[in-house]
Amino acid sequence: MITDLLHRRQLARIGREVGERLDAHPQVQRIDFDDVTAPMQVYCYQDFLSKAECRDLIAMIDADAVPSELYRSDKERDGEFRTSYSCNLDRWDPEVLRIDDRICGLTGIDPRCGETLQGQRYTKGQQFKPHHDFFHTDQRYWPKERKAGGQRSWTAMVFLNEPKSGGETEFPRLSFKMMPRTGMLLIWNNMAPDGRPNLHMLHSGNPVRSGTKYIVTKWFRRGFWV
Repeated sequence: MITDLLHRRQLARIGREVGERLDAHPQVQRIDFDDVTAPMQVYCYQDFLSKAECRDLIAMIDADAVPSELYRSDKERDGEFRTSYSCNLDRWDPEVLRIDDRICGLTGIDPRCGETLQGQRYTKGQQFKPHHDFFHTDQRYWPKERKAGGQRSWTAMVFLNEPKSGGETEFPRLSFKMMPRTGMLLIWNNMAPDGRPNLHMLHSGNPVRSGTKYIVTKWFRRGFWV
C-alpha cells in the first residue's frame, strides 16, 4: 500500500511537470472540454514533424509492419478489437532517435522512461476500438508490466498522413474527435491529477473509411522502461 501511494505521487508529479512544460510552450495548444469538470491534460502541436520526416517513417512502417498485438483483458476478446498493422521502430536508427529525442525533450521526461516508438498502419475498415493506454492492474499482464517500468503516464501520438475518410482518434467520454493531420502531435496524460488512472482517457482509432492512416505512438512509464 505504501509503495502504491508513492507511485501515485510520482505519477501525479509527472503529470504536473509535463503539463507545466506544455502549457508554457508557444506552439502547443491545450484542448479544453466544456462538458467535463475535472481538468484534462490533452494537447496538440501542429507541424511537429515535417512532411519529409513523415514520409520516412511511413516507409519504415511499411517495411516492418505485422498484425498488431494486444494487451488482452477479459473485455478484449473480440477479434475485431484491434485490426491494424504495427511495428516497433529501430530506436537506434538516427532518424528515429532524433524524433524520439524531440518528443522526450518536449515533455521533459527522462528518455529511459519511454517505450520504443511504435509505428501503426490502418487500411480501409481497420480500427482500434475504445481502450485505455494505462494498464489495468487487475489483469494478468500487470505483474510483468509493473516490473518493466510500471504504469504508463503520458501518450504522444503523431499523425503521419491524412486518410481520405475516417480514421479519427476519438475520446468518447470527452465528446471529442481529432481528425488526422499530417505532422501533428496529439499528447495526453493517462493519469488524473491525483496519479490514479483517468477513465476519461478512453479513446479509439476509428475505422478508416477510405485510404490509409499512419501514426507513430510513444508511451512513457512511471519508472525506467526495461
